Amino acid sequence: MHTAYITHPLCAKHLIADWHPEAPARLAAIDDRLHAAQLFDYLCHFHHPPLATKEQLSRVHDLTYIDHIFASAPTEPGHYELDPDTAMNEHSLAAALHAAGAAVRAVDKVMASKVQNAFCAIRPPGHHATRNQAMGFCIFNNVAVAAAHALVEHGLKRVAIVDFDVHHGNGTEDIFQADERVLLCSTFQHPFYPYSGADTVSDHIINVPLPAGTTGRAYRAAFEARILPALDAFKPEMILFSAGFDSHREDDMGQFGLVEADFIWITETVMDIAARHADKRIVSVLEGGYDLNSLGRSVAAHIKTLAGL
Repeated sequence: MHTAYITHPLCAKHLIADWHPEAPARLAAIDDRLHAAQLFDYLCHFHHPPLATKEQLSRVHDLTYIDHIFASAPTEPGHYELDPDTAMNEHSLAAALHAAGAAVRAVDKVMASKVQNAFCAIRPPGHHATRNQAMGFCIFNNVAVAAAHALVEHGLKRVAIVDFDVHHGNGTEDIFQADERVLLCSTFQHPFYPYSGADTVSDHIINVPLPAGTTGRAYRAAFEARILPALDAFKPEMILFSAGFDSHREDDMGQFGLVEADFIWITETVMDIAARHADKRIVSVLEGGYDLNSLGRSVAAHIKTLAGL
């Protein structure tokens, strides 16, 4: 059992609105699919990761922003709107803290060689959360918190983030735009929400904007041409996935044409890079994915690949 599966029950209590696509049913769909595929028999389970601390959050978010989130969180049934797409109910602060804490715990387990890699089944997602702004369903930037933790607490010098969500990881770019210890590779539909990333010029931020209708074959070609050479040259000591499955062709949140085989290919290809440079260390953090059937199938394929099954 060299793959950890990390989640927390409070992540299913966060609710923006009854109609909202970023819903608790997402985690239930993943859980159901993993049970149906009997994958839990091959995973190390961690169902109660700790709350991320303010110190851990402050490495990637301004303290004034963190304090605003804590002060704004409802303590009774109700909602507080952070942006037009993002709100908190009375469970959201704890869910967001456990989500970031899960990513931290995953880094610790992998760095201690307790497991070879890990998948964090968490929500709210994180890659749109900037240093000082919640947006796009995201409150704290989970993958950024994990990357900073790996750098500060484990002394790594080079950490790579591979973001295959259909939306640009603008928050992660905002956080690490001046930090050359982090290589961010983000594929995304363009032009599309959050309407950023296509014009970025940076040696350590590799953005790959792709048009609506991008097929798996075209996606793989772009990934091989732009992202693989950058990862190999960077020689990361750990690789983090911002794992967004809304790039699946059945997910109407975007207009990409990826299928499970493409997510398997992405996972295998990055695992090869990790084997060459990072002692196989990978942490994968759930981002998007809103069609429940394709989300469950895709996460199962991703985890099965990480687990070498």
